[in-house]
Amino acid sequence: MMKKQKSVKLLNLMYLPALILLSVFIFFPFLRGVAISFTDWNGFSQHYSFVGLAKYKEIFMDRNVVGTIRNTLIYGVGSTLFQNILGLGFAVLLDQKLKGASMVRTIVYLPAIVSALIMGYVWYFFFQFNGGAINDVVQLVGAEPVNWLENGKRAVWIITGVNTFQYLGISMIVYLAGLQSIPKDYYEAASLDGASDLSQFWNITFPLLMPAITISMVLNIIGGLKLFDVIMAMTGGGPGYASQSLSTMMYNLYFVRQDAGFAAALGNVMFLLIAVIGLGTLIFFRKREVEL
Repeated sequence: MMKKQKSVKLLNLMYLPALILLSVFIFFPFLRGVAISFTDWNGFSQHYSFVGLAKYKEIFMDRNVVGTIRNTLIYGVGSTLFQNILGLGFAVLLDQKLKGASMVRTIVYLPAIVSALIMGYVWYFFFQFNGGAINDVVQLVGAEPVNWLENGKRAVWIITGVNTFQYLGISMIVYLAGLQSIPKDYYEAASLDGASDLSQFWNITFPLLMPAITISMVLNIIGGLKLFDVIMAMTGGGPGYASQSLSTMMYNLYFVRQDAGFAAALGNVMFLLIAVIGLGTLIFFRKREVEL
């Protein structure tokens, strides 16, 4: 009995290093950020004043915040839909054991291991007005070059597409693992009953794939809502504020406007937004999961 108690105590001590790291790099900065949001600190001065909820009121008075939240939702929801639809399509295709499937899987997944900032710069060189690869092709066929990133709405969707391209490989791998975990007996029984391939997909594959859908949807929605690197590389949030997200706006508030209090308040709002949408997505899809 004594040995068991000692082993339990030793096991609990093993959690201590992780708890210290979480406290230093996660919990303390979060609490510090909450405290800063109630001040007018500029980010570097040793002197600042308590201003209460003034910075949170400023969020709702800033005319750029509404557009920024809209862009953030497009990045989050748009990327999630495209990544999951395309990822599922590739997974179903690769699950057929086609020749060259391993090569296709590698090519589709490869962008996910590249830095998002580098990926943004690579695609910027495709879409830039002067010397961009796409405009070079456009001029070769005799058409006028297009300033692809000049229009804010178009820039938002281009960035969403780039984010989808980079991370759809992760969704593909998640769905492929889910497909391979479904027993083949179900399909054999359905085939004997005369069920078509489409009927098998909707009545067997899709319901049993719901745990994988849950994982992929939650990961994608959180990643899309906090998108930062690709935006900074391709447009910097511009033109003006037309393509900025909450992440890039928070960056500009802190480092450009030197309004750390406003940036911290916006960061807290962003945290709540992601938490609510992320948890809502998790609960919604968890209720629809079917056990094997």
